[in-house]
Amino acid sequence: MVNIKHGLPVKQTLLFIVLTILGASVQAANQPKLILQITVDALRGDLPQRFSSVMGDGGFRYLMDNGIHYTNAHYQHANTETIVGHASLATGSTPAAHGMVANVWFDRELGRLAYNIEDADYRLLTAGADVDQKSEIDPTQKTARVDGRSPRNIITSTLSDEMAIHFAGKSKIFAVSVKDRGAVSLAGHAGKAFWFSKASGEFVTSNYYYQQYPEWINEWNAARPAMAYSGKAWQLTHPVEKYMLGDADDKPYETDLAGFGRTFPHAYGTADDKYFTTKLTLSPAGDELTLDFARTLLDKEQLGQDEVPDYLSISFSSTDYVGHIFGASSLETEDNLARLDRTLADLFAYVDKKVGLENTLIVLSADHGQPEVPGYMNELGINNAHYFDTEALDKTPAIEALKKQFGIGEELIEAYFHPYLYLNYEQIRKKGLDQATVERAVASELMKLDGIAYAVSSTALRTNRLPDNLMTRSILHNFHPKRSGDIYLVFEPNVFINDFDGLTVAATHGSPWRYDSYVPVIFAGAGLPAAKVSRLVTPYDIAPTLAAYLNIKTPSGAVGMPLQEVVQK
Repeated sequence: MVNIKHGLPVKQTLLFIVLTILGASVQAANQPKLILQITVDALRGDLPQRFSSVMGDGGFRYLMDNGIHYTNAHYQHANTETIVGHASLATGSTPAAHGMVANVWFDRELGRLAYNIEDADYRLLTAGADVDQKSEIDPTQKTARVDGRSPRNIITSTLSDEMAIHFAGKSKIFAVSVKDRGAVSLAGHAGKAFWFSKASGEFVTSNYYYQQYPEWINEWNAARPAMAYSGKAWQLTHPVEKYMLGDADDKPYETDLAGFGRTFPHAYGTADDKYFTTKLTLSPAGDELTLDFARTLLDKEQLGQDEVPDYLSISFSSTDYVGHIFGASSLETEDNLARLDRTLADLFAYVDKKVGLENTLIVLSADHGQPEVPGYMNELGINNAHYFDTEALDKTPAIEALKKQFGIGEELIEAYFHPYLYLNYEQIRKKGLDQATVERAVASELMKLDGIAYAVSSTALRTNRLPDNLMTRSILHNFHPKRSGDIYLVFEPNVFINDFDGLTVAATHGSPWRYDSYVPVIFAGAGLPAAKVSRLVTPYDIAPTLAAYLNIKTPSGAVGMPLQEVVQK
């Protein structure tokens, strides 16, 4: 409603009304019809340029040549894991606010390990589709697997939530990923999420979102697109001599998972192989299936077809899985990115056909970077790179001496679930010990161990009695008093644990070091001018930038700032 001020002359009043209406019309005309948020899991910021020689036009080149490319983007929280980064992209905030401090955390009240988006109140709609969704929960560590999924553990609002609020529920909001946590986090509390079930070979969801599947999803799943890969193999996209790493196809530090092999071609096996769908996710096939589902969703749900902006998040997971199994400097990673480049080009061409790239604001980033494999570093003469055995922590002489000092005959360190160490509360209470005193003593001794850079107690984090530096600030940004463990461990650069989903792997991310915090941030489409920006920014800036572009309020816990190159339209 236009507020006509008392006492204005009639001509001025009419001019005020006209300008107000015209301003609203111009604002509406500048609104994109679609926000397309792309997350490439574990895409370290340098990798698109590093492997650009095997890429074509229309994918990464379209973004880097035509978009606003921020080349110095880093997370500022310490635990660079999947849910932590995805939730940070969604909320514009750190885990200290949004609460997703790790892929898993030990819930003291429940007495078991909790998965980040578990929710027993919301079952999966596809029976048996949850079997593969253990998601880094170790069944030997007092766990009770919860099969339901929802976003309720995300404490703050997301950009997609704010779109739903501002546009009165008229924005269509969807998120798709191979990983459940990659979809649920970006869909927020108000959108709808779909993810790939390795148990069923289908894209699934929970009854948080639907009571039954829309018919188009039943049709997509009934067509069984994953089965098209049965009996086939992941082949190189180009002749081997075109690759930077063409002579590095067989390395002893790479992981041969379930017969997938260390060299090309990597055979998927047949559809009746129990590891068939897992192998698809360890290759470009996982991203291709995600694209196929997302294109169908965009068409069937008619995204971007009216004047109210819609939102589609696509999180591509294969880069992360390939990096874990083969490493960042592997022929597999190089070819996977060549194939992802084609996948992105196909996506952009489809969006251009259905919505128009001029009507679509695209943002691409990653949930975290990734390290190099110790074996690769050792080959280059960087010999400090190695793995750290967290299972042996409680048996080190220093901790054994503390147990004797405190009169504890059993384990003092109950468990380590990255990045937190959990103490044995029962023994501490039984001996009448002060929790803070034990935490400080254990942290002090752990700091003396080779391979550990920082060991910070939760008591120190609660009271903020820490030196003010980049490392301690990043650990504070990761601290949530109800979910964080007792002692936060940071390993030295190039020192890693090599466990992922209970498997021994080549590489793991999850540190505050620059190789894990470094990601691309690129905005494109919607008529944005091309630019390359080298100043330091953070991925937390993405959600506030999208909010400012849409003229809506920022998510409730956002700490990022709008990027002026994008919003000055």
